[in-house]
Amino acid sequence: MRTEPFAPADLSRDAFLGGRLEIAQPRAGYRAGIDPVLLAAAVPAQAGETLLDLGCGAGAAALCVAARVPGVRLAGLEMQPAYAALARANAAHNGAEMEVLTGDVAAMPAALRQRQFDHVIANPPYFDRRAGTPAADTGREGALGEAVPLADWIAVALRRCRPGGHVCIIHRAERLADLLAAMRGSVEVLPLIPRRGRAARLVLVRARKGGRAALRLCDGWLLHEGPRHAGDGENLTRSTASVLRDAAPLPFCR
Repeated sequence: MRTEPFAPADLSRDAFLGGRLEIAQPRAGYRAGIDPVLLAAAVPAQAGETLLDLGCGAGAAALCVAARVPGVRLAGLEMQPAYAALARANAAHNGAEMEVLTGDVAAMPAALRQRQFDHVIANPPYFDRRAGTPAADTGREGALGEAVPLADWIAVALRRCRPGGHVCIIHRAERLADLLAAMRGSVEVLPLIPRRGRAARLVLVRARKGGRAALRLCDGWLLHEGPRHAGDGENLTRSTASVLRDAAPLPFCR
């Protein structure tokens, strides 16, 4: 867990959404890639609604939602004090209001226990450390190594979501069975396909709390054109480039 503040020299400032956001991130710790941007694009938020980002890190996902939908009221929960402070600073730098509380998903702060939100999002740690090697950087490990079971993340998200609201999670495709076992309500699954002919590595799972519609498995979202990698961002599909650079929404079943 990273507790000490980041020194300015330890941070980079990175553009997101085609420069609409500038996010400070640790050079050597956990760094947001496209996953939180895709997660944010899948949130069906409207102005005036509320959003809670569980494990918000430096705030990339929540701030991407606010950049796409001005007027969304943001809150975040982050276990690592250094990253929580960075999320607050990033919100202020980008002219957004975001309440960031320091605390553990497994022990929800009292300030959140009695509140519900229109949207709850999470990019939980991907890796079960019973079968993997921890990252050397403590901040990076705190973001990537699963300490709280995935089912508990989802249970907390559902409790903090109002009836009729949405819970949206991005995770590894191999954990889809666990995601579906824990989700409640009307559930949609969107596989994220690296390129044509490849298996999905990630999935977006979105549930409307209290919904009774049948499970929907949507057509996979293709991230890249061509048979092989051709440089960062150089062979994105047009629709993916629009999501990552132009703050376009990412639809599920179309």
